[in-house]
Amino acid sequence: MSAAAELFSRAWVRWLLVAVAVVALAVLPLILPEFANQTLARIGVFAVAVLGLNVVMGYAGQVSLGQIFFVGVGAYVTAYGVQQEWNIVLVFVLSILIPGIMGLFIALAAARLGGLAIAMVTIALPIIGVPLAKRLADVTGGSQGLSSRFSDSPWPALYNDQWQLYLVILIGGIVFLLTRNLVHGKYGRAFAIVKSNEAVASSMGISPYRYKVLAFTVAALIGGVAGFLYMVVVQYTSPETMSFGHSITLLASMVIGGAASIVGSLLGGAYYVLVPQLTNVIDPNLTALLQGALLLLVLFVLPGGLVSLPRVIARARRGGRRGPGPAGTPPTSPTRSASEQTIAEGTNTERQDQA
Repeated sequence: MSAAAELFSRAWVRWLLVAVAVVALAVLPLILPEFANQTLARIGVFAVAVLGLNVVMGYAGQVSLGQIFFVGVGAYVTAYGVQQEWNIVLVFVLSILIPGIMGLFIALAAARLGGLAIAMVTIALPIIGVPLAKRLADVTGGSQGLSSRFSDSPWPALYNDQWQLYLVILIGGIVFLLTRNLVHGKYGRAFAIVKSNEAVASSMGISPYRYKVLAFTVAALIGGVAGFLYMVVVQYTSPETMSFGHSITLLASMVIGGAASIVGSLLGGAYYVLVPQLTNVIDPNLTALLQGALLLLVLFVLPGGLVSLPRVIARARRGGRRGPGPAGTPPTSPTRSASEQTIAEGTNTERQDQA
């Protein structure tokens, strides 16, 4: 173990880093300019959206191309509730529960399907959602959309952009913490086993159908949170919010950031917000082409996403220092793969639960 790895393995060092991060998040909104606060807030919104997609695709291994639909539903529920002057806490709860219930019913029907069938069901969500939002003009505002202003700072000492960023940090941070606990616990191990091999999962007493439904429902709930935060920051939504193009961009953000990774979701949110701005500065007519080229580059160079870059660099350094072994040295036995390790851990857990 290297000196750096040994240092970071100590509990007090980890807690110190957490304390530094909390202080930085508390201070940054106060010292950054308005544009930077707004950009960071948007990154936080879409990092939560990518996190929801990561639960169902990255961790559970199920195809979902309709996550943006649940984000849009959460945004519409928030905008409508604010316009009707409902209590903001009630609006927040409904913006999570309504997408979650919709995701549950969709998952109950779609989770028995596999592969392309699930992909077709989820593709249909944003395709149906856009014209439906235009049709329900009394609720959604039709093509004009809905605007709602409810996230102004309650204190004169804080500017609106600072208060909005604090809300995104607080709510988004709680969602990330809860999701991390979910995917690193018993349910996360079950997700990994179902993702690796459904037949093996069934033989171990793990119901693939049950955990697929759970993953889709959790992703929809997180999408609802992202929709609420979207209205906190943007304060306007329209049918375009849930368009299929945004769904594909959300998927690309997850892949580039890193699938099955909490940190990768943050990087995916940064990609979603920053890269289109950069490509528009280079040439607005080449935005789609440049984003596609970047996606291909990351897939070829870093198949694990940007989050895997430190591991790739560390592996290259170790390989350079070690050099080739002496001639005639017998090959060492390969270690167990990550999926085999996960299955073994899940087996032990199931046996302990049964005991």
